Amino acid sequence: MSVILDLTIFPTDQGSSLSRFVAPVIAMIRDSGFEHQLSPMGTQVETDTLPEALAIIERANAILEGFGAERVYVVAKFDIRPGASGRLTGKLDSVRRRLDAPAAEQS
Repeated sequence: MSVILDLTIFPTDQGSSLSRFVAPVIAMIRDSGFEHQLSPMGTQVETDTLPEALAIIERANAILEGFGAERVYVVAKFDIRPGASGRLTGKLDSVRRRLDAPAAEQS
């Protein structure tokens, strides 16, 4: 199974510069061993199960609470597909191949 989690999480009560809160969350994701990609608006993580993805969200929230956050904003989207793996990069590779292919091959 492959679970792709698209996660945005940050405290809403700690000012406007939040990288000092986001960095420890990203470090936790990096140290989890799961494949991940950081983007300007969130982080994508590929896990093997839904409980693993949910545990990442719980750990991220605990990190923010540990820094004194009393209010946390979370957006989580999931793409769950049994029998698949390596989709975090595979989905991108598939689109890139189509972008590079001649128009006749894209259908």
